[in-house]
Parts: sequence; structure tokens; C-alpha cells
Amino acid sequence: MSIQVSPSPIPNSNAVSLTSMLDRDDYLTGLLNQVTATKTEGWLQELRQSAANWVRHSIIPTTREEEWRFTDLSSLRKVQFNLEMGNFPSLEFDILPEAPNSRLVFVNGVFVPELSAVSDLPSGIVVSNLAGLSVVEQEGVRQYLAQTEGAQEVFTALNTAGITDAAVVWVKKNVVVETPIHLVFISVGGGIPTISQPRCLVVAEGGSQVTLVEEYTNRRGAESAEEEGVYFTNAVTEIWVGDNAEVNHTRVEREGAEAFHIGKTAIAQARDSRYTCHAITLGAKLSRHNLEILQTGEQTETTLNGLTMIYGKQLSDTHSAIALNYPHSTSKQLHKCIVGDRAHAVFNGKVFVPKLAQLTDAAQLNRNLLLSSKARVDTKPQLEITADNVKCAHGATVSQLEDDEIFYLQSRGIDENDARKLLINAFAAEVINQIPVTSLREILLNTVNNLKSLTND
Repeated sequence: MSIQVSPSPIPNSNAVSLTSMLDRDDYLTGLLNQVTATKTEGWLQELRQSAANWVRHSIIPTTREEEWRFTDLSSLRKVQFNLEMGNFPSLEFDILPEAPNSRLVFVNGVFVPELSAVSDLPSGIVVSNLAGLSVVEQEGVRQYLAQTEGAQEVFTALNTAGITDAAVVWVKKNVVVETPIHLVFISVGGGIPTISQPRCLVVAEGGSQVTLVEEYTNRRGAESAEEEGVYFTNAVTEIWVGDNAEVNHTRVEREGAEAFHIGKTAIAQARDSRYTCHAITLGAKLSRHNLEILQTGEQTETTLNGLTMIYGKQLSDTHSAIALNYPHSTSKQLHKCIVGDRAHAVFNGKVFVPKLAQLTDAAQLNRNLLLSSKARVDTKPQLEITADNVKCAHGATVSQLEDDEIFYLQSRGIDENDARKLLINAFAAEVINQIPVTSLREILLNTVNNLKSLTND
């Protein structure tokens, strides 16, 4: 597969803050020392060392920076995280019936073969952890790992500096994979705060098709937030979509109540390719998802569907950037937020349409539903257009449940609480129903229905 580097990278999507050579971010240095304690060899160690050198002269962003204006990481800096390695084969998690033998499971960033199953895959696809690949396959991975735009963003670089293993999905040319690939990343907290850095690489060669489910979750069965523990997941996923290839990607984040989650999804789309992302955010005390799409050939199709559903004092931040550098492309984005209690949702979506991207059709919409007078949302959809023959639109709405809609349902014999649930479910279903995996749709719809905190002011 050949993918050309775009002459117009994503501008200012999530720039790194650099310190002077005399200054250091001691907290960031401490994290770096934790994640680089385990050494690797060869090209992977060289890649890690290069990223570590960048991190040493970087700082964790603050609210003084525009890209982080509404997301204060001071609560993260108060916690000293440790790298916890080890396998936990007795853990429970949802096994999707559509993918019983096509999954990889990582616990605290460590591959667990006892929980994984890749015995029912067709020829022409490789699903493995990095360490399980042959020397030839690892050389192929070398061409793509940490090569997407934005690799020097501080949390992305921190992840690269600590890579010891990764989930790898490689689909060969013209191979159509009917079975979804399920990647499960479980974080186990406990006595001491832990940090894990999941890494995922997906390469879909020309003419191929694949469905991917990427899930971040915590240990099941904990009786309290304290038992779940405080932990930090710093995840990076890179997806390369070749000429005329198609990737349908669902990303589900449902971390523990005291967790911190920062994730990067970077996509490079070649000519005539199709990429769809369904990003569902439910968990974590503080979460941030950076979604970056770089068009590397003309006539691409990009569909981004997002749903954030938070309550209590959760903060969830979604930043997306779509760089459309070639003509005849289509981009559609719908991101919805359901915000209850004192929770705070942030959405910042950028679409760049330079002069070369004539005949582009791009639409972006952020819709927000506030369920409490103390809930908050900050939304900033953006279009930057210099082309003169395009069809582009963007917008944002913020609303509450309408009293007359609730009254109408009550007049039909439905009590107030159930009426509110019906309206919330209808709002969320527009995104959830587009997920191609039936069992996952049902799990998420049940999750929406069972979150009682969302129905109370």
C-alpha cells in the first residue's frame, strides 16, 4: 500500500507546547521516567527514544492554551501515577457474539493471550499484538507506526516513548473482512494510581474493507469508585485507509468514575477511501478525545458520529480536525452531548478546506441536550475555507427537554421519569443506531436507559 504524505498537514490541530532548554516540566518528566523504564530493541527503541527526547522539552498543556481552554488538567497533575505491568486472566468483559474469535485483549497496556481469540479469521488479515508478529511483518509496521500527522503532540509523544507492544490489525489488498475485529483495553486500578498507554495500528490496504470495535473499560464488579481506583489511560490509535478501502470504526470509552482518559485517533485517508467513526464517550472523571483526519488523495468520504453522555462532575472534551486537501471529497459530522447534573461537555470541531479542495461537500453539526440547570457545554464548530467552489455548513444547538413534550407523553399514561428517558433515548439513538454491530448497539442503548442520574435535575 502506498500513501503519500499530504503537502498540507492539519494546521494547529493540537500543537505541542515546548519549554526552553533550561526549563522542564517535572511532572511530565516523572511520567516519562515511568513509561520508559522498560526497554526494547532495534528500530522500536530508536522510535521511542526520538519521542522521549521531544517529551523532555515539552509541557503538559494548561487552560492558557486555546486548544485546552475549557479542560483543566490540574487534577491530573495532583496524582503520581505508576506503571503497573501484569496479566489478569480472570477479568470479565463483554464478548461480542459477532466477534467471538476475533479479539485482542490488553490489561493495563499488557497483551493477555488467555483472554484473546483470533482463531476464526479469514486469510488476508493479520490481527496480533506487535510482539507476536514475524520479523517481516514488524518491518511493515515500522513504515506506519507513529508516522501520522500530530505524532509530536505531547500525550501522543508520551505514548510513543513508552511503546513496548501494540494491537495491530493489517488487512491485505482487496480483502473484505465480514467479522468485526474487537480490541479491548481494560484498566485495573487499585491500591496505587496507575498509568497505561494502549497503542493500536490499523492498516487497510487498497480495496479492503474492515469493521473495528475499539473499547476502553475498567475492571467489572467494583463496589465503589475507590475500589475501581484512580488510573490514567493515554491511548493512541493510528488508522491508514488505502486507495478505495473502507474502515468502519466504533470507539467506546467507558472508564471508571475516578479515571483520566486522553485518547488520540489519527486517520490518513487515501484516494477514493471511506472512513466512518462512531465515537461513544460514557466514562472517566476527565476525558479528552482528539480525532484527526488527514486526506491524502481526492474523492474521499468521511463520516464522524459522536455521542457524549456524562453526569455527576464528569468533564468530557472532544476535539476533531478534518484536513481536506484534495477535491471531490465528502465530510459529514454529527456530534451529540447529553449532559446531566454538574457535568461539563466540550466540543471543538475544525474542518479545513484549502484552495486545492474544490468541489468539497462538508457538513458539521453539534447538538447538545442539557438535563440540569447546572450542566454546562462549550461548543465551537469551525470551518476554515479558502476554496471558492464548495458546499459547506456547520452549526451547534443547545437545548433542554421540552415541558410540552414531557406533558404530551404523560397525557398518554407515561410517568414523568419514563417520559424523560424516552426523549433522552431518542436523542441518543440517532447516533447509536448507526453502529454496525447489533449487540453493541443493544449494550449502549441499555446503558442510556439505565443511567438514572441523567433523568434527575
